[in-house]
This record gives sequence, structure tokens and C-alpha cells, in this order.
Amino acid sequence: MNLPVVALLGPTASGKTRVAMSLAQRWPVEIVSLDSALVYRDMDIGTAKPDAAMRLRVPHHLIDILDPTQSYSAARFAEDAWERVEDIVAAGRVPLLVGGTMLYFKAFREGLAVLPQADPDTRRVIDAMAADVGWPAMHETLATLDPQTAQRLEPTDAQRIQRALEICYVTGRPMSSWLADAGETTPRRDILAVSLEPSDRLVLHARIAERFEEMLELGLIGEVRRLRETYPLDPALPSMRCVGYRQTWQYLDGEFGLARLRETAIAATRQLAKRQLTWLRATEAVDRFDCLRDDLEDAVAGWLEERLPAAALRG
Repeated sequence: MNLPVVALLGPTASGKTRVAMSLAQRWPVEIVSLDSALVYRDMDIGTAKPDAAMRLRVPHHLIDILDPTQSYSAARFAEDAWERVEDIVAAGRVPLLVGGTMLYFKAFREGLAVLPQADPDTRRVIDAMAADVGWPAMHETLATLDPQTAQRLEPTDAQRIQRALEICYVTGRPMSSWLADAGETTPRRDILAVSLEPSDRLVLHARIAERFEEMLELGLIGEVRRLRETYPLDPALPSMRCVGYRQTWQYLDGEFGLARLRETAIAATRQLAKRQLTWLRATEAVDRFDCLRDDLEDAVAGWLEERLPAAALRG
């Protein structure tokens, strides 16, 4: 069956999980996680990972596939996700990508440029420079070497600034040049993309704050403490750079108290949502819904019902 892939996108706290589970009650759906944090085992509370009951009702893929000591790339995600999609379609079910890691979605839909491998020595030099002058100053350096890449990065986005500078220093070419050479690939299937975006960001901010309070009540601090006891972790690992985990690590190290933990984690999550919305605004071929509307689940379902093949809706 020539089924399309459905992608349910949106910033953190926009209600993606709720809508996805509503769609799964209507049609034979299997969910492929589009979230760079959900790949890690034992990181449940701080990632708002779907609980066991949800995963029992609806099959989920690309969740709990790595230890927190490991790394995962957008290119690997695209390969793994397409493999899961074809298996789901072969079973006569609808593949539903759900999440807000927009680089993963770009890799899935368009493919990614083959960039130079990481150079640990160069990264250490860049990190040492950043420790001396700060990441905003490193962002200014990047703006002189690769203005196109610098323009789309926040001055505090250490991980991406580091990578872009690394490519400049190692290859003598800016990252934007590498990306331009790669071009785009045609997706293997049609992709129906829906984005849940807030009409009022203040309401989204309130949701973010409320959700972090719930995470604290559920035991986020204890979860991070257990992770540190169970795995040989350090704060530079991608898993521990996830929003909420980084700030809780600092709290456990005694860098600040509980009030500051709340403040920094909520602020970082708002920044994450801002970056996600910036990606979404720049993403073409996406139908957008106000994630604050009361009839959101019905509205998205009605939109999909008009576009999915009748055979898919019957299951």
C-alpha cells in the first residue's frame, strides 16, 4: 500500500502526545519518536517519555534504544526511522512521526549533507577559547567565517557554534558551503506534516513552567542522581545536555539551589521552544494548527481524514 507518512510536529508542551494518542484511537497508528532525548534509557521524567500504558496501547519506536553514555545523530535517526516506517506500512498501519527535534525531521524528509567527521583536538581548542571569551564572542568569530550559519544560530548555542567553527578550521570551508553542495533528496514516501503552534506564547510558557513543576514532583532530581550513579556520565555528553538534565546536574553539583534550578530550567525550555518555532516557521509544506484551540484533536483528525487513503482509515 502506498501509504504516506504523517508527521506531527511542534514545540515542547504543545500537546503533541495528546493529539497522537487521540489519532491512535481512531486509526491503526504506530508512533515513531521524533525526539532526540527519548532515545535514551532511564531518562523518563525529564523527557516526558510516554508511559508504559501508552506504549502498551500504541506501538512506539526509537524510544529507549541507547544508554545515556552514547551519542545519536540526525543521519542515523533518518536511517532508523525510514526502516521503521517501511515495517509499519508493510503491516498495513499508518506511520506517525511525533516530536519536536526539527533537525531529525529535516534529515528524514530531505536527507543531510555528509559533513566532515568530528575532530576532538580541534573541539578542545574551541572549548578552551570559549572558556576564555564566552560563546557569544565565539559566535562573533563564526559570523566572520560563516555568516550564513551564524545568522541562524543563537549566540549561546554552544554545541552548534562549536561544530560550525570546527568545520571551518578543519576544512577551510564554511558549513553553509558543505550544506549547499549536498542539495536535497526526494523522500521515499509522501509526508503529511502538521505543526502545533501557539497563538499565544505566554500560554505556552505557562505550560512549560507547569510541566517542569510536575517533573520535580515526579522525582526529576532523583532520576538524575540515579543516572549519575548508574552510568559513567559527564555533563558534556549529549544526553546530559538535554534541557532539564543539564540544569539538574548543576543543582546536584551545588552550583545553585532549588529556586535557581526552576528558573534556569524553565528559561532553557522556553529557549528550546523558541528555536523549535523558528525552525517550524522556516519549514515548508507544513499545515499549521493553533495548539491552544479547544477542538485541536478533532481538527487535526479531520484534516488527516481528508488526506489519508480510505484503506488506511479502515485498518
